[in-house]
Amino acid sequence: MKKFIKWFMILTIISLALALAGLGLYISSIYVNAKSIEINEDILTSSSLTLNIFDIDNKPIKEDNEINHSYAKIETLKPYTKEAFISIEDKVFYQHHGVNYKRIAKAGLNNLKSRSLKEGASTITQQLIKNTQLSSEKTYNRKIKEIALAQKIEKLYDKDQLLEFYLNVIYFGNNCYGIESASNYYFSKPAKELTLEESCTLAGMIKSPAKYSPIKNSENCLKRRNLVLKEMEKDGKISIEEMTIAKEKKLELNLNQDKINRLNSYSQAAIDEAEKILKIPARQIALSGYKIYTYQDQEKQQALIDAIKSQEITSDSAGIIIDNEKSAIKAYVGDSCYKILEARRQPGSCIKPVLVYAPAINEDIIYPCTQILDEKVTISDYTPKNVGNLYRGYVSAREALSKSINIPAVKVLSYVGIDKAKVYAQQMGINFDEKDDSYAIALGGMTYGVNLVDLAGSYSTFANNGYYKQPKFISFITDRNNKLVYINKTSSEKVLREDSSYLLTDMLKTCAKSGTAKKLSSLDCDIASKTGTVGKPNSKENLDAWNISFTKAQTVGIWLGNLDNKPIQYAGGNQPTQIVKRYFEIIPDDSKFDIPNSIVEKRIDALTLDEDHIVSLANSFTPDRYTQTEIFSNFNLPSDISNKFATVEKAKVSSHVEKGMAILEIEAKDYESYDIIVNGQIVNQIVGKNGKQKLSIPLSTAKQDIIVENYYTLTPENKESQQLSFVKKEKQTPNSKWYI
Repeated sequence: MKKFIKWFMILTIISLALALAGLGLYISSIYVNAKSIEINEDILTSSSLTLNIFDIDNKPIKEDNEINHSYAKIETLKPYTKEAFISIEDKVFYQHHGVNYKRIAKAGLNNLKSRSLKEGASTITQQLIKNTQLSSEKTYNRKIKEIALAQKIEKLYDKDQLLEFYLNVIYFGNNCYGIESASNYYFSKPAKELTLEESCTLAGMIKSPAKYSPIKNSENCLKRRNLVLKEMEKDGKISIEEMTIAKEKKLELNLNQDKINRLNSYSQAAIDEAEKILKIPARQIALSGYKIYTYQDQEKQQALIDAIKSQEITSDSAGIIIDNEKSAIKAYVGDSCYKILEARRQPGSCIKPVLVYAPAINEDIIYPCTQILDEKVTISDYTPKNVGNLYRGYVSAREALSKSINIPAVKVLSYVGIDKAKVYAQQMGINFDEKDDSYAIALGGMTYGVNLVDLAGSYSTFANNGYYKQPKFISFITDRNNKLVYINKTSSEKVLREDSSYLLTDMLKTCAKSGTAKKLSSLDCDIASKTGTVGKPNSKENLDAWNISFTKAQTVGIWLGNLDNKPIQYAGGNQPTQIVKRYFEIIPDDSKFDIPNSIVEKRIDALTLDEDHIVSLANSFTPDRYTQTEIFSNFNLPSDISNKFATVEKAKVSSHVEKGMAILEIEAKDYESYDIIVNGQIVNQIVGKNGKQKLSIPLSTAKQDIIVENYYTLTPENKESQQLSFVKKEKQTPNSKWYI
């Protein structure tokens, strides 16, 4: 046994040694090869670069596509500006030769513990390499190359040059590459005029421009700024007094309004998509000479701009046009202080078709004509409310969706199930947080919400017969030699049956004709629509207003709101819908929705639906006036056939005697007639009445029979009758009583 253990340990040690040796050789080979990579000096020194972006006709898009309009020389910056970045990013920048091995060892240990690559321990030199010479993917292979090239570049340039390059290429969010661009955007001043606290704000941002954004995450940004100040004081770069004074100052911005619209241009959206495709920053895309070919349609782009301008919107706004067949974004307009497409907003009632009604129809749970009781209700500790606390009783699913009634939507979600409904929505491009697990999501109550592209894209599923394809800005990309390096081949996935998509579309056509989007009813096009309005909690003010509309050919999405959550005076059925209407007035659309062969029309019994809230087919005896024609999927037809008009139910009658008169109370229905017969003669008749009817019939003999006959007014041949007998006591007294 001891001998076995001894040999086992020896073999284990040998195996480990061989593995480590192999790993060492692998790392060494990558390192040696990386050393032979030439440093691209143009990327380091170019101050103003232009990206080549083209529209659907291969014409250059006439928008501001420049990267780094100006360049900050290191000698022009205040000492504290430079020291702010060094203190928070690389304290020993002037001591190392490109790599801080202690930090790498510590980060490597932490990464092994967490089984991830969260910590990079990159020096300023390494960050410079990552942002200019390599892709940003997190792999050990790239990390080794980064180390090798960092050591190489340190031999080519002095520390001040490297710091200057670094400060002019790093990303500060909101399309700001380099400190000069960031200073100009956030503070409307050149970098050489930055104050101590402004310098620390910018230095703190670069770790995560979104998380530490001074616009949308000001509290995070302020804490991060103060951390930079603390580190500077700790490093002896500023005094305690300077740190204290700076910490007490508020986070003040002076956004450059000339730069704002550039953030939300079609070109910028395409650039952002290209960065994800090529896995390199925009500056490197420009320097590498890539050409980006998009789906932008100039006519539709201008029409969307004009449509939004027609409403004189004073809040943030955005609009998008998607070609449904290709899932190609033909136009995009945005106006805000930072990138709208990076924001997620509560969708309000616009989520109902995607999350609630489409899944319910596809799961054969409801028909468009299914009746749902609109009432005060609590489901799983959630108590939803309708707008204005108005409850309508039984309404059809079609009416509930078209008029955006809340209670039915929550009920239908409970029929489908939250988890199953979310799977459908996710397949249509909607992302949820793990905390999105309550029935509030039926009304758009999500943790983070949705962005405009994803929400509009989900609606294109209905126009595409149930197939979803992620919308894209970019058609293809070529390199500087016009060689194709990327082409959009995003595949479509089946989410809904064709008939389910059509039924949902038809319900939303009702919304455009007579529902919350009825401002579209005057358009001469086959259009479906849904509105959404998000109210501010405990207030009558609104935060978001949406309209998502689609024809067979295209989907139009409009959002109004403020990304700093200032209230707006708009509602989904008003300004967003008016913008959609104006767009289709400028760009007429004659496309028609295809009616699948699996869609059929059936006559249903309107009386059974109204009285019993059951969808049943009309029988052959049912008069036309008591039927209604509805559309159904051939895969989900009503199984019940109404027995109304085929047989007659006996009328509900109660009676008593008052002062020698027979008092009859009949539960009347307006489609039935009731004959009151005494001695073979009709003495009274009820026709076209609904509800309880009271009659008085004189009792003239000791024994009196009264016959009540009822029949359907339009088919009197079938009748039901009942006899009521009234008998007076034989011995007459002043107080004699009649018995029934």
